[in-house]
Amino acid sequence: MENKIYLFDTTLRDGQQTTGVNFSVSDKMIIANALDELGVDYIEGGWPGANPTDDEFFARDISFTNSSFTAFGMTRRPGKSAANDPGLNTLINSKAPSVCIVGKASLFQVTEALSIEKEENLLMISDSISEIVNKKKDAIFDAEHFFDGYKFNKNYSMQCVEAAYKAGARWIVLCDTNGGTLPNEVFDIVSDVVKSIPGTNLGIHAHNDTDNAVANTLAAIQAGVRHAQGTINGLGERCGNTNLISLIPTLELKTDYVTNINKEKLQSLTRVSKLLDELLNVSSKKQSPYVGEYAFSHKGGLHASAVEKNPLTYEHIDPELVGNARNVIISGQAGKSNLLNQLNKMSIELNDNQLISILRIIKEKEAEGFSYDTALASFELLVRKELGQIKDFYTLQKFRVTDERRWNAKGELITESEATINVHVAGEEKMTVGIGNGPVNAIDSALRKALTNFYPSLNNLKLTDYKVMILSAEKGTGAITRVLIESSDETNHHWTTIGVSPNIIDASYNAIYDSITFKLFHDLNS
Repeated sequence: MENKIYLFDTTLRDGQQTTGVNFSVSDKMIIANALDELGVDYIEGGWPGANPTDDEFFARDISFTNSSFTAFGMTRRPGKSAANDPGLNTLINSKAPSVCIVGKASLFQVTEALSIEKEENLLMISDSISEIVNKKKDAIFDAEHFFDGYKFNKNYSMQCVEAAYKAGARWIVLCDTNGGTLPNEVFDIVSDVVKSIPGTNLGIHAHNDTDNAVANTLAAIQAGVRHAQGTINGLGERCGNTNLISLIPTLELKTDYVTNINKEKLQSLTRVSKLLDELLNVSSKKQSPYVGEYAFSHKGGLHASAVEKNPLTYEHIDPELVGNARNVIISGQAGKSNLLNQLNKMSIELNDNQLISILRIIKEKEAEGFSYDTALASFELLVRKELGQIKDFYTLQKFRVTDERRWNAKGELITESEATINVHVAGEEKMTVGIGNGPVNAIDSALRKALTNFYPSLNNLKLTDYKVMILSAEKGTGAITRVLIESSDETNHHWTTIGVSPNIIDASYNAIYDSITFKLFHDLNS
C-alpha cells in the first residue's frame, strides 16, 4: 500500500539514553507488550551484547503478535570482516527477526570522528547489510548524521545510503542526529533522495532539539518516506525524539496516510502515554497534545460556553478517539472499555452489574493510590476475589522486621534484615524467621519457610524486580508509598503486583502477598 506508514518505536533504546532513565528488564517487558498491543510495526529492544539489562531482555521468551522485534547495533568494525565481527554477529544471532544497524553517513563524521578512509566506511555499511540479509533477517540501516552530512558533502552522504540500498536493506533511515534541521530543509533533502532510492525503502529518525521532530517527520513523509521512527512521549537524549503519541493520531486522523494502528487501538494512546510516565515515576505533562489532562480542557467563559454548544468550536478532534476526555483524563465509558479489554484477555466474563461494581472498586482503589495498568496480576486478583473465585491460601497473623548494621568477622560493615512471620496455613500455626539483604527480602524469605511445605511450587517463585514510588511527596516522610514487584517462576512466566500504604514495608508485603496468591491460584487452575 503506497500510503502505508510503518512505525518504528525506539523507546527501549533511545528512551534509555534520557538523563535519569534506567529501564529494568521488567519495565522493558511492560513497555514492549503495550507497544505490540498498540500495533507499531517494529519494536527496537536495545543493543544485545552492550549491557546486562539488554542481554537479559533479549534472552527472554519474547513473542509479539503485531510487531517485529528488532535488535540494534552498529556496522562491522574497521578492518574486520562482517562474518567475523563479534558485535554484528551478536545482533544477527539474537532472537530478533529484524536488525537495525547504525553507520556514519557524513564525510565529516567519517574523517573526524571515526578517522578512517571514506571507502572503508562504505564497505562497512554494505558488508554489514549483506551479512544480515544473507542470514535471512530484515536489515535496517540508520544513516547517522545524514542531514548534516548531506549539507556538508551531498555526494558522499548519498553514496552511504545507496550502499545500504544496493546491499539489500529493507529500510534506509535518514537521521537528523543533532536535531538541528528544519522542516523545509527536511522536505527538500528527502525530495532529492527519493530520486535515487524509492520512498518505500526510506525512513526518518528525527531528534527534537529545535522542537520540530514531529514536524520534520511529517515533512519527510510528505516528501516520500514511508517509515517513521520515534518514542513514546518523545523520550530520548537531550531534547528527545519524535513523539509517536503525537505523530500516530496526526497521521490517522489528519491525513490520508494509514498505519497498522486501527481506530480501536488509537483509543489506548492516552493509557500508553501514562503507562510510561508511571514506570518512570514522573508526572504526566498536563498540556501534552492529544493525551494530556488539559488537552481538551476548557476554562469558564466564552470557550466553555461555545464548546458546550458545539465541541468542534475549540476541539480539533473528539477526545475519546485517543482515549482522552473533555475536562477529565478518562471518561467513564473509556474506563469501562479498558476494563473489558483486560477481562477478555483473562477469560473473565462479567454481567452488567458485576462490571459496574468492579469499575467502582477500581476507581476507589485508584483514589487510594493504586494503579493497575502495570500491575495486571493484582488487577486479576481483585476481580476474581470480588467474584468469589479465589480463596486465601494462608492468613497472616503478624510480622516483625528489624535491621542491624554491624561489622562482621571479616571487618566488613554490613546491614542485615531479619523478619519474623506468624501465619495460619492449612489449619496450622507457623512462625518462621528469615534473613535478607533488606526488609523485603527478609519477609519473602520468612514466608517461603512457612509456606513451601504446604505449597512446594513456591520454591520456584522469584522476585525479579522491585520498585518504589512516592505518591504524595508534599507529605514528606508521611507520604503514601506505592510498591511494584515483578515475579517469575520456572515457566519463565512474569507478572507484576502492587501494594500501597503509608508504610513502605506494609506496601511491600501486600505486593508479595498478591504475587504468592497469583502463582498459587494459577498453579491450581492450570
